[in-house]
Amino acid sequence: MAAPSSLGADAVMRVEGLTLGFGSKIIQHDLSFDVKRGSIFAVMGGSGCGKSTVLKSMIGLLRPKAGQYDVQGESYWDASAERRTEIGHRFGVLFQSGALWSSMTVGENVALPMQMFTRLDDHTIRRMVTLKLALVGMLHAIDLYPSEISGGMRKRAGVARAIALDADILFFDEPSAGLDPITSARLDELILTLRDGLGATIVIVSHELPSLFAIADDGVFLDATTRTAIAHGAPRELRDHSDDPQIHAFMNRNAQQTDGNA
Repeated sequence: MAAPSSLGADAVMRVEGLTLGFGSKIIQHDLSFDVKRGSIFAVMGGSGCGKSTVLKSMIGLLRPKAGQYDVQGESYWDASAERRTEIGHRFGVLFQSGALWSSMTVGENVALPMQMFTRLDDHTIRRMVTLKLALVGMLHAIDLYPSEISGGMRKRAGVARAIALDADILFFDEPSAGLDPITSARLDELILTLRDGLGATIVIVSHELPSLFAIADDGVFLDATTRTAIAHGAPRELRDHSDDPQIHAFMNRNAQQTDGNA
């Protein structure tokens, strides 16, 4: 097992001096931030700044070129492959599209992680699936296929699968993308419920300002030009107090669009 780091007692994850890229192309460099226990941490920035790339590295899909990534005081990338798998069982992931298997029912999609990574019998798994779907308001769709439900329902089903193994660290990639404002607001309420009810720590990648302002209490702002973080803090704090022109324009773009259409 990798040696523990000096991760603070209130932090679950630490990214320190991280450099990410593909081949010779650098996406982000010298990236550092802590994710506090029980927070909803937003990875923000304009298109092409590397938000989803950062998320991929944090869930173990992309090894960094340099730097350190610790999960609860343990170096993730210095750990053995077996240990990384064990750490990964603490993660629940909602991909942008929901990523449900189209040939499986909603219930079968939620059951899959339990079938793969536990020794629970079929009856117990069915009971657990029922509980997870009820938690996200999707029990009525347990025997439906993804093609038979709406986009918002597919996102909720994806959340149910993300919490199938009782993960205490959740990663959501653009959860509100493609949803209407009412459905998006309901998903925001669900995310807050998961944080408050389950005590989960949540990392969210999003450029949807209403959602960011409604749920995120901490975050990091990535810049595509300098390819590193240029600000840290809650989205509302950055909106109200940042003097950086780029951050101000990003955080106030909805108001600017409204003024322009008046």
